[in-house]
Amino acid sequence: MLVLRLIGESFAFAWKALKSNVLRTILSLLGVTVGIFAIIAVFTLVDSLESNIKSSFDFLGTGVIYVGKMPWAPEGNGPYKWWEYWRRPTPSYSEYKFLNATMRNKTAMSIFAVKGNAVVRNGNNSIGQIALRGTGESYDEIYEVNVAQGRYFTRDEIDGGRSVAILGHEVALTLFPNGMDPVGQEVKVKDMKYKVIGVIKREGQSFLGTPSNDFSVLIPYHSFRKLYQTGTGRWNELQSTIGIKGSETDLGLVELENEIKGLMRSRRGLRPIEKDNFALNRPEAIMNAIGKLFDVVGWAGWIIGGFSILVGGFGIANIMFVSVKERTSIIGLQKSLGAKNYFILFQFLFEAIFLSLIGGLGGILLVFMLTFIPFGSLEVVLSFKNIVLGLGVSSVIGLIAGIVPAAVAARLDPVIAIRS
Repeated sequence: MLVLRLIGESFAFAWKALKSNVLRTILSLLGVTVGIFAIIAVFTLVDSLESNIKSSFDFLGTGVIYVGKMPWAPEGNGPYKWWEYWRRPTPSYSEYKFLNATMRNKTAMSIFAVKGNAVVRNGNNSIGQIALRGTGESYDEIYEVNVAQGRYFTRDEIDGGRSVAILGHEVALTLFPNGMDPVGQEVKVKDMKYKVIGVIKREGQSFLGTPSNDFSVLIPYHSFRKLYQTGTGRWNELQSTIGIKGSETDLGLVELENEIKGLMRSRRGLRPIEKDNFALNRPEAIMNAIGKLFDVVGWAGWIIGGFSILVGGFGIANIMFVSVKERTSIIGLQKSLGAKNYFILFQFLFEAIFLSLIGGLGGILLVFMLTFIPFGSLEVVLSFKNIVLGLGVSSVIGLIAGIVPAAVAARLDPVIAIRS
């Protein structure tokens, strides 16, 4: 009950101080408002950017290791030695079959190859700059392929290299305009006919413009090999990639990575002193690099907002010193009626915290209004975590700024206070 009484009285005094001199209070709280706005705005933008950028890499899948020729980042601490990586053999179909039959720590595996800038035709309609993807078994378990019309490939179609295709949303709209149903129709790639069996659900453009299935055409891997040389292991052919999905119980995919490395080295006959002539690429490496970059930006936000909050803290301390001066006689009267020092102390501390929270709420409100401003394809969202952070920082600033004025008020002599 005492705590509730303290909070109630403190809130009443804070509200009275706010109303008695609105301009003074607003100017004093402006520092807290600007500081909280700067910090929460930076964190909101950083979180939104990080979320949008990471979602742009969803096409890589999660919990997957890719066996390829070129690493996505330099191996070791040195430069990116492309001249060494370029001469490496590409993953072959025989290596895929070997890994698929031997591995124990996988949950799904597929081999695939991509040819960019392909041209697909249907009669007089054509579309270029298409990603033609040759997909192996379990490709849809590694990549997310949402078929909106028709169906996905059957096992027989993939193993037999049948002339069937699944079109991306934009490809289907271009080749079959005016509401035509693409399923069951035929398209041409390099004069080879493919029967359309499905259309992928529209994905839209990602924040970074990363590859989208909207401008892709999927065909079975063996059918793809009839068009382009790949899967033989030669260094100068179109690269195939083996995607291997690990188990959720394999934290960090450590067991999966070690197993892949051991089997690939054994398959390629590498001696212990020889370097790997293949790359194991993981989407998590990209995510971690993005996370570290935004950590630095987050610290910059703390520094920028910290100076404003420091000014706001001095403003609140100034209000509280003025409040102590104006209410000296009231403090003396309270003490003469038996009020303890801690009662006076907490009364002014709660008042400082309330005032700081008002400034913090103003900053959070400004950030919330910021989320309604369009930023192109960037979706800005004020998260509950950042709201709590803003209120928490405001409370701490109020506590720090009010501790000295509250201590001064608590130590006042009641006799001297009443006479003043």
